[in-house]
Amino acid sequence: MEPNNEDNVSFTPTASVPGVSAIPPPSFPPPMAPIPHPPLSRPPTFRPPQNGGAKASDSDSESEDEHYEISEESRQVRERQEKAMQELLIKRRAAAIAVPTNDKSVRDRLRRLGEPITLFGEQEMERRARLAQIMARLDIGGQLDKLLQAHEEDAKEEVDEEEIQYPFFTEGPRELREARIEIAKFSIKRAAVRIQRAKRRRDDPDEDVEAETKWALKQAKGMVLDCSNFGDDRPLTGCSFSRDGKILATCSLSGVTKLWEMPQVTKKIAVLKDHKERATDVVFSPVDDCLATASADRTAKLWKPDGTLLQTFEGHLDRLARVAFHPSGKYLGTTSFDKTWRLWDINTGAELLLQEGHSRSVYGIAFQQDGALAASSGLDSLARVWDLRTGRSILIFQGHIKPVLTVNFSPNGYHLASGGEDNQCRIWDLRMRKSLYIIPAHANLVSQVKYEPQEGYFLATASYDMKVNIWSGRDFSLVKSLAGHESKVASLDITADSSCIATVSHDRTIKLWTSSSNDEEEEDQGGETMDIDL
Repeated sequence: MEPNNEDNVSFTPTASVPGVSAIPPPSFPPPMAPIPHPPLSRPPTFRPPQNGGAKASDSDSESEDEHYEISEESRQVRERQEKAMQELLIKRRAAAIAVPTNDKSVRDRLRRLGEPITLFGEQEMERRARLAQIMARLDIGGQLDKLLQAHEEDAKEEVDEEEIQYPFFTEGPRELREARIEIAKFSIKRAAVRIQRAKRRRDDPDEDVEAETKWALKQAKGMVLDCSNFGDDRPLTGCSFSRDGKILATCSLSGVTKLWEMPQVTKKIAVLKDHKERATDVVFSPVDDCLATASADRTAKLWKPDGTLLQTFEGHLDRLARVAFHPSGKYLGTTSFDKTWRLWDINTGAELLLQEGHSRSVYGIAFQQDGALAASSGLDSLARVWDLRTGRSILIFQGHIKPVLTVNFSPNGYHLASGGEDNQCRIWDLRMRKSLYIIPAHANLVSQVKYEPQEGYFLATASYDMKVNIWSGRDFSLVKSLAGHESKVASLDITADSSCIATVSHDRTIKLWTSSSNDEEEEDQGGETMDIDL
């Protein structure tokens, strides 16, 4: 083979330099033949079986025996994945598809599609969800004929369905509608008076709110035990002053309610006996001398002070907890362990409203002084505020971590106090819709909380730690702690002029607490007294 001229390098001899030997030309090895490379082979590709197990082959150049077998476990995993994906698609399609909301229409649609209109134990929402799943499967599977046919039949009956109007509320009796109108008229007048009074106290230079607050807190701080007496042979559960403060009513686990003459609870005016079980609460009407009692026999009763029974309110399915009069004096509210509270007409004894909303037993109830709102508390640790004019639940206060046993509105109309088994008393602001202050009130559960009835200068809390604490309505600091009971304090009440506090306990005693300030001290202060609206 002739050498390539490009591969050969020639050197031209140069002239010799004296004293330097000549450099020989470099030598290169002869060129080598290229190294042969084997042809690249493509590895066999993996294709899953298709069409009932038929295997997809490689390219035409590959042999038929270059295939991989899929194990049974891998096939099962793949089937599960495909099934999960199919269910996901069905769920997405069911969420997007239009499904009738009326139960009658849902049943008719199921009947047209050849499906059972109902299953054993199936509820309305479950039936609607089942219809959505069926329609989604038909749509994904391409079986639209049945679906379109069902839509055409629905279109024919669309005119009939439009004539049926389903209300978004539960329609109540005519008496309830009339009661709501009466409550609205009453609350407008009361709210106008309250706002006018608040403006006068703010703008009138003769009104010294700060001085009145200090005087009221001073009177509360001077509260001492005035008298004590046994009220019954069994533990006492409730107490209430009449509107003029001349009568005190107490009830006990014996089921007996007793009326005592003030200021010394030594003379009994009347004994009310008609309940078959223990009495749980008693309250006087704000407009007359009638009083109402609640009992574990599932009834509430309306009495005259002489012991005459006027009405019996029956309807609750479990024992009653608390009872409260509406500020108009025409209606009575009761709470029960049947998870409802009810509103009654005291003149006719008719049940006007059965209100649900709590998930557990309802315990406490209170009405705002304007009469527009009602508050309820229950063993579900919630306090709810209801608009009596519309029947709606307008506020839900969450914060207590244990059952809430008592609620009470402040005279200002926008503060609500609540107490419960978490030993706390919480102040809620209806305007800000949140908790305003948390009072670590007692070492045991709070059984009752009540504002001073005129301006809310202070509030009192009763507890199973055998104490009654008085708190400032301005900064919620502790003003006075009333200790004297030897067992759980079940209830308390405050007279209209805030001069006396009554407490009852499981130690079977009634205790009256009055201010130690005498008339001479009041005269030294210029004869200033609290501004009382009667």
